Amino acid sequence: MHKSIEDRIRDKAAELGFAACGFARADAAPRAGERLRAWLADGFHGSMIWMEGRADQRASPAGLWPEVRSVIALGMSYAPAVDPLALEGVGDRGRISVYAQGADYHDVVKKALKALGRWLVGEAGGDLKVFVDTAPVMEKPLAEAAGLGWQGKHTNLVSREHGSWLFLGAIYTTLELHGDGAGRDRCGSCDACQRACPTDAFPSPYRLDARRCISYWTIEHAGPVPGDIADAMGNRIYGCDDCLAVCPWNKFAAAAAANRAFWPRAELVTPSLAELLALDDAGFRQVFAGSPIKRIGRARMVRNALIAAGNGGDVSLLPAVTALLWDEDETVRDAAARAVARLEAIVQSAENAIS
Repeated sequence: MHKSIEDRIRDKAAELGFAACGFARADAAPRAGERLRAWLADGFHGSMIWMEGRADQRASPAGLWPEVRSVIALGMSYAPAVDPLALEGVGDRGRISVYAQGADYHDVVKKALKALGRWLVGEAGGDLKVFVDTAPVMEKPLAEAAGLGWQGKHTNLVSREHGSWLFLGAIYTTLELHGDGAGRDRCGSCDACQRACPTDAFPSPYRLDARRCISYWTIEHAGPVPGDIADAMGNRIYGCDDCLAVCPWNKFAAAAAANRAFWPRAELVTPSLAELLALDDAGFRQVFAGSPIKRIGRARMVRNALIAAGNGGDVSLLPAVTALLWDEDETVRDAAARAVARLEAIVQSAENAIS
């Protein structure tokens, strides 16, 4: 039996490492732009001013590329083999978000999207554009519209098969493809993700205030971290998985389905705070080569590690922390001063208890 172009695309996508593939008309997510504008109006994007600058292009596929007729939504699994919350409270180790423990998803997903795009043009013609995260494209509403899942109360996509662990990409094409129908919201009365957030970053279900989100502060923000956020960061040094990790739908996500490129690097699973505190620029680039973490730079990573050191209370880190009081970066110096004060207070308390 002759396969449809949609089924052939699915087969090719699976061959290239995608775990999910669906189709939608370019106008299949009409409310996405409205919700985006409301989010921006509330200031929930914080200092991410690029979200404002291209809001009209982001609001709909046609706003970015008027010729688009269909969207191919694709997902690669990065389902973890271990509990993402396992390192909570471990004072000498940092916690890196699961998505950043392997290869840079921008590179891996884009390479596969381009390969799929070349194949599709050869098979069916038409023009197309491929996107993964760096362009003004609303991948999550489009993935929902294409049936890959639904946007959960934590605002990320949830899949019945892959839980909350999908990297999303999109192909805009001038081809007229048959849509799969939108995914149905299956969160029900569950509010596990809302309760798990350490900073109360969800003013209401399905809405995230980035200004309260640890991922925003550890990745997007370059300056000092406010005291209440720093206190809540614990030992999180890059991103935060808490709202994703507690989603009940993850019980269906199999680590075996994860793309091999995203298998974690040993040194990023339980990173040593002492080693991170000792990094210079060259050392940072060497450790995080090929990782999405490389884009935040050494100063931001050391700042995050200092906050974790202060929160963790491991006084053996005091010499490494103290050395950073004279760092060339002001934000690092400020974070070091906070960590020194916290660790010295623990030392003093122990000495008082002995005497």
